[in-house]
Amino acid sequence: MSPRQGDAHPLEDLAARVAALGYWYHKIDLPGGIVTPGWAPIDPAAYRVPADLTGKRVLYVGAWDGYWTFEALKRGAGEVVAIDDCSDFLGRLETRTGWETFDLCREALGYGDAQCQRHDISVYDVTEARFGRFDYIFCFGLLYHLRHPLLALDRLAALCDEAIFVESAILDDYSPYRGGLGHGYAGRQMVMEFYPDSQYGNNASNYWVPTLHCLGQMVRSAGFANVDGGKLTERPESLPHCRGIVVGQRNPKL
Repeated sequence: MSPRQGDAHPLEDLAARVAALGYWYHKIDLPGGIVTPGWAPIDPAAYRVPADLTGKRVLYVGAWDGYWTFEALKRGAGEVVAIDDCSDFLGRLETRTGWETFDLCREALGYGDAQCQRHDISVYDVTEARFGRFDYIFCFGLLYHLRHPLLALDRLAALCDEAIFVESAILDDYSPYRGGLGHGYAGRQMVMEFYPDSQYGNNASNYWVPTLHCLGQMVRSAGFANVDGGKLTERPESLPHCRGIVVGQRNPKL
């Protein structure tokens, strides 16, 4: 049956729905060549997530639009549980659409609750009794928004059987207290800065930023003896690129 005159084509309708939601954080590939107009992740390969996640159970903390939820499923994950409390407004957004962007992508990609749950919950409230255990945990773009980052890592470590992947803003190339870009803490310095107001990125929800070395030791202290990491961008030229990834493993053969 051909569409009636005036009916929207499904892909045109999808493109219109994407555009209508306004701000997108993630750039997500949807059917028909449609790509959501976000900017993150900057370099997916730099996150060190295995290409094969067949059968793995994954927790994605701070999911926002859901890029790594859907990427994990594309890589074979058996189930992904996405959580967010939708409290980050980037210091400038008047409103945030909650789970609308996530739900649109989940629908467009054809995933259901059995593969892809999402929950509005704080990372501090995640428990094994509620969610069970996970092979992998993704904690991307979240740690620096937390008043209690070590507590959050402890909560997540208690649920993790194989590996945790933690991506965060880092101080190696930038410090608002030392002069901005190009004036960070180079090398293996054990430093974390606190921002009581909007000192970092003009965003009042940014509380703590560590150096990459400090971030690795934080993950180690949460119970992951095998820790490795690196910068997402070796020589960042803007604040959004001053970020690093740390992978903490239970099993060194990952």
